[in-house]
Amino acid sequence: MKDLGPGQVLFHFVRHWSRRSVAADTGGEQGRLVLVCEAVHALSLRATSATVNAIAQEVGIDQSGASRLIKSATAAGYLVMAASATDGRRREASLTSAGQLMLDQAHRWQEEVFVELTRGWSDKKCRDFQQAMTGLIERSYAMDV
Repeated sequence: MKDLGPGQVLFHFVRHWSRRSVAADTGGEQGRLVLVCEAVHALSLRATSATVNAIAQEVGIDQSGASRLIKSATAAGYLVMAASATDGRRREASLTSAGQLMLDQAHRWQEEVFVELTRGWSDKKCRDFQQAMTGLIERSYAMDV
């Protein structure tokens, strides 16, 4: 890894973590449910409607794949689909209370993993890393526009 540039290291890290299965979820279904709920949550943080197309773009899959994810999460009680408040022809997903609870648990797990990965880091180094990653994410969204 010594000879890799910072961009290569970043993408290596992303590939590594995107391939990891959720513990005790051999079929990957829970991971997919978290993924679609994370997408709905992320869209809401950016004040973007969580339509099937928006979720597909957020997750990086086609519309039919996103539709199947949404259907699974809805059947599991994590999402609800409803007509848009601004355009009744569109349907938008939102988290149910069970979906928010599941997402809260996933976020706690994410924080635990971060603590483990950064064991021995100072609080300042953790904050600097968080700020750097936040800046990268914000710029990546700006590049999409």
